[in-house]
Amino acid sequence: MKAIALQVNEEFFSLDNKLLKTFLTLFTNPEDVILGYIQGIRKKYIHVIQYFAFSLTLAGLQVFIMSVFFKDLMELNMYEGIETLPGQENNPFKDVNFEFFNNYQGLIYILGVPISAFSTWFVYYFLRDRRLNFTEHLVLNLYYSAQVIIITAILSITFLVLGLNYFIVSSIIILPIFWYLYFVLRRVFKDSFWETAAKFLLVCIIYGFLYILLMFILAIVLVLYMYLTKP
Repeated sequence: MKAIALQVNEEFFSLDNKLLKTFLTLFTNPEDVILGYIQGIRKKYIHVIQYFAFSLTLAGLQVFIMSVFFKDLMELNMYEGIETLPGQENNPFKDVNFEFFNNYQGLIYILGVPISAFSTWFVYYFLRDRRLNFTEHLVLNLYYSAQVIIITAILSITFLVLGLNYFIVSSIIILPIFWYLYFVLRRVFKDSFWETAAKFLLVCIIYGFLYILLMFILAIVLVLYMYLTKP
């Protein structure tokens, strides 16, 4: 127990802790963290799996806080005005309990990583830039996804505490999140502005299509589950 306590203190709570160093460096020099890990430098920053696991833990804490302390506000923001939209009587998803997606948010994040990794790997491989293999693209996207999850969790809780509309503000931060992906790709691959921009757009198209497909499949599964379990 003493050894575990010392390791946790070194990783997370000491003044020179790896968590803070990894978090800040992923904003300033993401290539130092990502390429360093790929090249075998494993002690300077938090291991990619540990960092992703930490982000999922923080996301779980976010869901708990939202469900316990801000449940009424979340439901108001989510359903406000939806019932007045035209065509809702024929919407098969109108009775969906979206709390399902909150409860399985961690699983959705996990499923999103191979999708984003495939997107970046496919685009760079198709354009004959094969400096990183699929596993290395997976490392890149694990660090990127963990960073986004951490920031999203912190901002989400902050928005709710301030009484802001969670879904409106969450939609606004999507743009910085995608800009950050562009920033990571440019710093890791050292391409020009236009080369990175072209590859980034292709990645977004493939990622968007695959992610929407995943969400659609999950929604269908949820609707079928509701109908099959309906008394």
